[in-house]
Amino acid sequence: MRSLLLFFCAVSTLQAGDWPQFLGPNRTSTAVDEKEIRGDVEPEIVWQRRLGTGFAGAVVAKGRVIVFYRQDDAMTTEALSAADGQPIWKHSYKTNYRDSFGFDNGPRAVPCIAEGKVVTHGPEGIVEALDFDTGELRWRYDTVAELDSPQGFFGRVCSPLVVDGKVLLNVGGKGSAGIIALDLSMGKLVWKATDDEAGYSSPVLLPEDPSVSAFFTRKGVVITQNSDGKVLGDEFFRADIDASVNAAAPVPCGDGKLLFSAAYDVGAGLWQWNKTERKLTSLWKKLDTLDCHYTTPVYHDGHVYGLHGRQESGMKLRCIAVADGKVAWEAPEGIQGGTMIRVGDKLLLHGESGELWIFKATPEKFDLVRSSQITRAGHRSHAAFADGLLFARDAEKLVAVRVK
Repeated sequence: MRSLLLFFCAVSTLQAGDWPQFLGPNRTSTAVDEKEIRGDVEPEIVWQRRLGTGFAGAVVAKGRVIVFYRQDDAMTTEALSAADGQPIWKHSYKTNYRDSFGFDNGPRAVPCIAEGKVVTHGPEGIVEALDFDTGELRWRYDTVAELDSPQGFFGRVCSPLVVDGKVLLNVGGKGSAGIIALDLSMGKLVWKATDDEAGYSSPVLLPEDPSVSAFFTRKGVVITQNSDGKVLGDEFFRADIDASVNAAAPVPCGDGKLLFSAAYDVGAGLWQWNKTERKLTSLWKKLDTLDCHYTTPVYHDGHVYGLHGRQESGMKLRCIAVADGKVAWEAPEGIQGGTMIRVGDKLLLHGESGELWIFKATPEKFDLVRSSQITRAGHRSHAAFADGLLFARDAEKLVAVRVK
C-alpha cells in the first residue's frame, strides 16, 4: 500500500501534459490530460534547436524540455524552454566513449525527471543526478568503476526508472549487479540483483502493482521487488545467437498482463502477474506475430500496436490482439523503423524517414489520417508529447511540432 501511495503522489506532482521520463508519465507511451488530435490540419513546427549526437529522446516537465546529447567530447544535459526552445541551463562532463560498431558515440538513454532532479545514464556507464531548477550536479555514480558494467554492442542504454526514492537500472554489472537500485537523494547503491547482462530495454512499473518492476534483460523476463530487489519472476526469453537484441520495453496490457517482444527469432509473449500470489505465469508465446527490433509497442483497449520485423530488412506496422496474439491488421506500406505515442484515439509514429504518421488506434483497419515530414531521415530517438507539442529529434536538431 505504501508503494502504491508513493507512486500516485509522484504522479500527482506532475503538471497536466508533462512527459517526464521514457515512454511518458506512466511509462506506457501514452499522453495524459491532452486534447484530442483532429489530424485534418498540417502539423506546425513551432521552434527548432540544434543538438549534438545521440539517440536519447527529450523529456518535459513544468514548461521545460530536458535534452541529453554529445557535443565533441562532452556528454551534455541541457534545459530549454518548452515554449520557444531558449536555453535555461547546461551541464557537461568529459567522455572518451566510442561505439564498438561506429554507429553513434552519443547517449541512448532517455533522462528521467523526478523529485526535483534530472537523472541521466550515459553510454559509458556514468549515472548523474542534476538539480532540475539549476542544472547543478547532485551526485554521480560510475557503474564501470563500481560494478564492472560492460559496454556491450552499443553502450549502456537503459533509461532510469525512479520509484520510492530509488533509481532502477539494468547495467549488467558483475557480482550479481545485473539490476541495481541507487538512492535518489545521494546516489548510493541500495541493492543489486541478478547476474543478467544488460539488454537495451528499460524497466516499467506494473500499474496494478507498483511495488514491482518488469525488466527485459539480455537473458529475458525479470520481475523485481522495488524495496529490496528480490527476484519474483525470471524466465529465459531471448535469441539463441549471441548477436541479438532485447530492446523494446515491457508493455503493461491491463489486469496485470505484460507483453514482451524481440526480433532475431524470439517473437512476442504475454505473461500474467498475480499480485496476491506474487507469481508470474506465461500465457502465450508466438513467432511472426509482433517481433519488435527496438520499438516499444503501444497498448490500447485490448490490442497492441507495434512494428514487426528487423530494421535493416524493413518493418511492418501491425495491430495484434492481446488475448491470443492474432494479427488484426497490417499496414500496406512498410517502414524502416520508428517510435510511437498514443494521444487519445490517435497514434503518432515518428519514423526513421523523418515522417510523422497520425493514424487511428482501432483494431478494425489501418486508418492513416495524415503523413507529414517533420525531421531529417536516419534517426531513431523516442519523441515526447506535452501540452499539444511533439518534441522529436534527428541527427542535427530537436523540433517542437504543434499537432492540432
